[in-house]
Amino acid sequence: MIAKLRGFVDTIGEDYCIIDVNGVGYLVFVSAKTAARLSVGSEASLLIETVVREDSITLFGFADALEKEWFNTLTKVQGVGAKVCLSILSALSPMQLAQAVSAQDKASFTRANGVGPKLAARIVTELKDKVVMVPVAEFAKEVNMNLTPAEQTENYEDSLMSRAEDPSKMEDAISALVNLGYQRLEAYRAVNNALNAHPNADMSELIRESLKEFVKKD
Repeated sequence: MIAKLRGFVDTIGEDYCIIDVNGVGYLVFVSAKTAARLSVGSEASLLIETVVREDSITLFGFADALEKEWFNTLTKVQGVGAKVCLSILSALSPMQLAQAVSAQDKASFTRANGVGPKLAARIVTELKDKVVMVPVAEFAKEVNMNLTPAEQTENYEDSLMSRAEDPSKMEDAISALVNLGYQRLEAYRAVNNALNAHPNADMSELIRESLKEFVKKD
């Protein structure tokens, strides 16, 4: 199995590139976001997912470990093949995917070609309890430190929190729900939904609206 390729970019197509590795050209299918980070003639290093079928061996390339993790997670959902997955990764960044799943935001997934309302609903339903994270080894190389799984989760949540308009208010609301006995992931999802619906809510209102999200779920 090929897990990684390093070479020079020979060609960039609509959904693929050809990587020249010591004179051998590898056809690699990529998302639009990964393709945008490549340029013909430059050196590139791609993480590879090798998909073996009865009549073919296909390579899918990713610029970073988080995109590859999302590819592996999304393709486990019924109806999401490799090509549809690349379409999703072309429309949404890994962080946008995390927020869309946490908020159960079906509309975001329909931005991808080949994803209709029914498939979008299936994706957010099947992934609602999953948080995709960079593998510890890959993340540790980026920040030059060894991380425990708990520390990795904390760092990932921090990166999600940084996208909020008021991270401190969001964190305080999440902490309040956790203290009430809710799991952090479901608390994050409820607060995120409440903030989307009531962006100007103060802390007490935000907590109250977040609790209503759990009532809707029940």
